Amino acid sequence: MKIAISAVEGKIDTRVDARFGRAAWFLIIESDSGKLIEAIDNSAGKDVAHGAGIAAAALVADKGVQAVLTGRVGPKALPVLQKANVRIVNDVSGTVTEAVSAFASGSGMRSVDSENLNSSGGGGPGRGMGQGKCTGQGKGMGQGKGMGQGRGQCRR
Repeated sequence: MKIAISAVEGKIDTRVDARFGRAAWFLIIESDSGKLIEAIDNSAGKDVAHGAGIAAAALVADKGVQAVLTGRVGPKALPVLQKANVRIVNDVSGTVTEAVSAFASGSGMRSVDSENLNSSGGGGPGRGMGQGKCTGQGKGMGQGKGMGQGRGQCRR
C-alpha cells in the first residue's frame, strides 16, 4: 500500500512532522516493504498564508496514496482526503521508519474521520480566547473548547 508521511526532512530516517499541511516534506512509502518511493519538498506549500492543508491533501491524493500518517490533519484537509478515499491516521510521532512499522503491523493506529477529528488532537469548532468585539474600551474573553474567535462582554 502506498502511504504518505509528513516528515521534517526528505529522508526515511527522519522524524514525523507533527503538522500535515505545513509539513516540510512528504515521504511516499510502500508500507509492505518500507521502501521510500518519493520524497516531496513542501517548501512552497508550507509557507502559504491560507490553504496549506487543502493543497497538501490534494498533492498527496494525486500521488495515489491510500493512507496519510501525520501528527495532525486539520479540518479543512480532512474532506479533501476523505473524498479521495485516503485513510487518515493522526497522532503519529517518532521516526518515519517507526511509523511505517507500526502502520504495517496495525499496532495502535486508528483512522480519523469527521466524528473523531476533535478527539484526536484536532482543533474543534467553538469559541476560544480572543479579543472581545466591542465599542468603547475593554476586552472580552470567549469561552469554550477548540480554536475560534473570542467574543466577550465589553466593560466600559
